[in-house]
Amino acid sequence: MWPIVGLAFGAVLGLAAAIGGFGAFLLVLVLGTAGFLAGRAYAGEVDLAELFTRRERGDRR
Repeated sequence: MWPIVGLAFGAVLGLAAAIGGFGAFLLVLVLGTAGFLAGRAYAGEVDLAELFTRRERGDRR
């Protein structure tokens, strides 16, 4: 299934680049990535809090 999803996403990126130019390509890429992360977070495969929280290095006092 994932090769088909990758093929569809690549086709959409290609169409966005051909029709709307580089700006549309980047917009589709960013929104597609955000949707992918949201879907994986909803399925419980990715913890978004872990990605966006700062980690303290060392013990600062």
